[in-house]
Amino acid sequence: MTVFDQLQGFLDRPDIPFKSIIAGITVGKFAFETYLTYRQYRVLSKKKLPKVLENEIDDATFLKSEEYSRAKARFSVVVDIYELVQKLAFIKFDAFPRLWNLSVQVANVLLPAKFKVLSTVAQSLCFLSVLTNLATIVDLPTSYYQHFVLEEKFSFNKLTIKLWVTDMFKSVALSHALGGPILYGFLKIFEKFQTNFLWYICLFVFVVQILAMTLIPVYIMPLFNKFTPLEDGELKTSIETLAKRVGFPLDQIFVIDGSKRSSHSNAYFTGLPYMSKRIVLFDTLVNESSVDEITAVLAHEIGHWQKKHIMNMVVFSQVHIFVIFSLFTGVYRNLSLYNDFGFYIGTSDSLLSSATKVFTPEWPIIVGFMLFSDLLTPMECFMQFIMSLVSRLHEYQADTYAKGLGLSKNLCQALINLQIKNLSTMNVDPLYSSYHYSHPTLPERLTNLGYVSEKKQH
Repeated sequence: MTVFDQLQGFLDRPDIPFKSIIAGITVGKFAFETYLTYRQYRVLSKKKLPKVLENEIDDATFLKSEEYSRAKARFSVVVDIYELVQKLAFIKFDAFPRLWNLSVQVANVLLPAKFKVLSTVAQSLCFLSVLTNLATIVDLPTSYYQHFVLEEKFSFNKLTIKLWVTDMFKSVALSHALGGPILYGFLKIFEKFQTNFLWYICLFVFVVQILAMTLIPVYIMPLFNKFTPLEDGELKTSIETLAKRVGFPLDQIFVIDGSKRSSHSNAYFTGLPYMSKRIVLFDTLVNESSVDEITAVLAHEIGHWQKKHIMNMVVFSQVHIFVIFSLFTGVYRNLSLYNDFGFYIGTSDSLLSSATKVFTPEWPIIVGFMLFSDLLTPMECFMQFIMSLVSRLHEYQADTYAKGLGLSKNLCQALINLQIKNLSTMNVDPLYSSYHYSHPTLPERLTNLGYVSEKKQH
């Protein structure tokens, strides 16, 4: 008997109140993240810039940045409360079996007569479709407020109602068109390899991840943004010269119309390790930054390639996935867990008449995995600290790489200008940052780069 079999036996007991445990974990996560936001909000009440920024940021920009950061912090708490109420109501009112039964009823109405009897895999696909559509509707108020009130107030929002609605429908359509086949493959593995699925599911997830990294930039992103090849000129020549200098396998350089949604700026590259890369620049970055600054930013991005950060994160992700599914082997057939949430496997047909109970001869794996994910929340919160730490170390290394190319000054100026244009937070609580921030703060990055302001003290 393996340790996971022992775990399964230990947890599969009717006296374990899984509903209460998951509700408690949900409240605990909310309390922890609210505490972090409270710490950050207190830091945002400071009226003094970090020393390294004193000669770089004027008072008006600093005050507006702090106001923007406080507004986002307050909004995040409201969103967290909204999501907490949803989750607790979901548990309290047995939404899982209700939505499962509803999805089967909808499928029976829409499908031809020969498909009326649905397999558990087909029921799972219907269930997730209903759940996705419901989540989209429930999230509309917060999405609207974020774009058309919060971002609008600080002049960042460029979305129109029409584009917002179009984006929403595209996202839902893609989640069904792509998510459906992926979920089907995921569930069929469990159906085929009921007791030894671990390595197969890890391989499947790895393949999906690689395909996503390869295909999404080329086929999915253009559905939302227009990709225009960068015109010949000083900027293109500077980028190509840099790529040739460091041996970066540059394929194409694109400018995307990010300004049609937001005035925030960004740049990134896509492509698997050891393959040609596409550099993507937001039009806001191209229009508001100098050639030297953009080149320095891309030197930082190339630093990620040079240090093999993408490959490192792929490996890290696979180890993480392996741990998750290893633990899942110990609970995915836990009758007590399913029963507590209204799912009964291989029991009386009389339960079919109840809206809050589901009778199924097979294991509804998708439900089990969702419940397992809730139980795993404390570990995932801890993992967020680890992943943020690794990501920040990668950012430091990429900055140091750009510095080694002699582009430190330009990179520092680019980071300062982006901080100003994006009204990014100037003062950050260390614990809040270590949990939420994948990048070091600007003062931390400038210090790491050895930046010394050339501006005179006022």
